[in-house]
Amino acid sequence: MTGEKVRIDKWLWAARFFKTRTLATEAVAGGRVHLEGARIKPSRDVQVGDRLEITAGESTLTVVVRALADRRGSATVAATLYDETAESREKREREREQRRLAPPPGADMHGRPSGRDRRRLEAQRASQRRRG
Repeated sequence: MTGEKVRIDKWLWAARFFKTRTLATEAVAGGRVHLEGARIKPSRDVQVGDRLEITAGESTLTVVVRALADRRGSATVAATLYDETAESREKREREREQRRLAPPPGADMHGRPSGRDRRRLEAQRASQRRRG
């Protein structure tokens, strides 16, 4: 653990939100990480008490920075670097339950999909990626 400020990409990597620092940098540059609701650059420093919104995969986490680190440690140490907000946790649980209950794509088809069915499935998947 270090002093007062750490680059956001280093902190995200050390807190184990991303497997590599390059992936963390790309996520910040791609707008999937917001600091206090504003889009930021990978070189931006994060401080204790900052509120981050991190979109990883299909879910968005809202966390408050509790400690700083610029080196990647064990998962137990990484878990002490942040606290997820109660609203974020509840929203994530609701989304997970909705995904679990939703029928899988193509469940209404029987057998092998035709060309028309395949195009329809691809259109559905593309719209889900744009929304998520």
